[in-house]
Amino acid sequence: MLDLDRYPLERLASTVGTPFYLYDGEALREVVTRFAGTLREAGAAGRYAMKANSGRRILDVMRGAGLGIDAVSGNEALRALRAGFAPEAILLTTDVFRDNAVETVLRERILPNLGSPGMLGELERAGYRGPIAVRVNPGFGQGHVDACDTGGPSSKHGIWPDRLPALRGDAARAKYPIRILHAHVGTGPQVREFDTNAGRLVDFFAGLLPEFPDVEAVSLGGGIPHPYHPREGGFTEASLRAIVTRARETLARAAGRPIRIEIEPGRFLVAGGAILVTRVKDVKETRANERGPGHRFAMIDAGFSDLLRPAFYGAYHWIDIVGPHGSRPPEPIVVAGPLCESGDVFTRGEEELLEPRSMPLPAPGDLLAIQDVGAYGAAMSMNYLSIGKVPELWWEGGRARLVSRRQSLDDVLAAECDEAVSI
Repeated sequence: MLDLDRYPLERLASTVGTPFYLYDGEALREVVTRFAGTLREAGAAGRYAMKANSGRRILDVMRGAGLGIDAVSGNEALRALRAGFAPEAILLTTDVFRDNAVETVLRERILPNLGSPGMLGELERAGYRGPIAVRVNPGFGQGHVDACDTGGPSSKHGIWPDRLPALRGDAARAKYPIRILHAHVGTGPQVREFDTNAGRLVDFFAGLLPEFPDVEAVSLGGGIPHPYHPREGGFTEASLRAIVTRARETLARAAGRPIRIEIEPGRFLVAGGAILVTRVKDVKETRANERGPGHRFAMIDAGFSDLLRPAFYGAYHWIDIVGPHGSRPPEPIVVAGPLCESGDVFTRGEEELLEPRSMPLPAPGDLLAIQDVGAYGAAMSMNYLSIGKVPELWWEGGRARLVSRRQSLDDVLAAECDEAVSI
């Protein structure tokens, strides 16, 4: 977690208002540089799953470390190109093509990673000529909650193994060499689960590779966990090096040729590099009755429109109180936002609406810092209730820069129009 003593949060809040995101550029660079270096030492390649956070400064850090990109929309691929990534550094992984995805593949020569069999015919009809990648559903996988499961019978991602022979034949007839086999088994709640899942994935691909003579690389996807709870241990470079080394050796043996191993984390690289700073607006209570116990609520000006994960997944984020009230004795507190939705609560469990957090009681006017929001924080924010997205600040070298301004109502309304549609 970030050390809040490093930042003049109250002065920043007075300048840009609350809520706002603050990224620590030095902390982010350290994590990304270590990850990229470990992969290089192990003879593997890394891609950044940019859906976790596609801000330009974040992309600059990834490009500077020599990572490639895993994009999941045409616009993400174009955004990576604008950030200076070469087309050959980008993999476009989708379950179906939408919007400008096919056009982007054709015009920019981006490698398409097919997550559904019908996508191959769509490429043919569009006149695509070139190699492809194939995302496979290995039949197992997980997420940090069931709703995020990325492998197995309940997952929409990838192509089931018994469909691969037909797809391979269709690709051969279309003259589409399959260069990459890909799977992603998700981020489980325990650190060591990635090791187990990656090991199973290597064995799964070892059985497939003899049937795919054109494959040059196998992607084990992402899924490296980030320790959101303060007592959780972090994933180690030694574990990553061991996984990659075993994968490279096992898959080269199975294929009878060298196979490049790719890893594509998103959350792991950026989650710990940012906080969401918000201000307490009020503290209020409910009383126990026949419906249940009463609670004490710290009402803040950030809502799930700014940070969706707690409302969406029941995700845990550590919350710090900035200022003198942070030394008060802990008591059960529910931290809730301003939106007109009962689910606008930051202290939730995976199954219950409310899960009060043992923390010091803040006072109105205090700042709260919600930790570990660099992944799927700003990236999943929205304009619900016509609220503008909050500003994003970049802290590096003891200075702050505004890298995304607070949206105005004009920004929110910019896409609205009244135009005739020619049919």
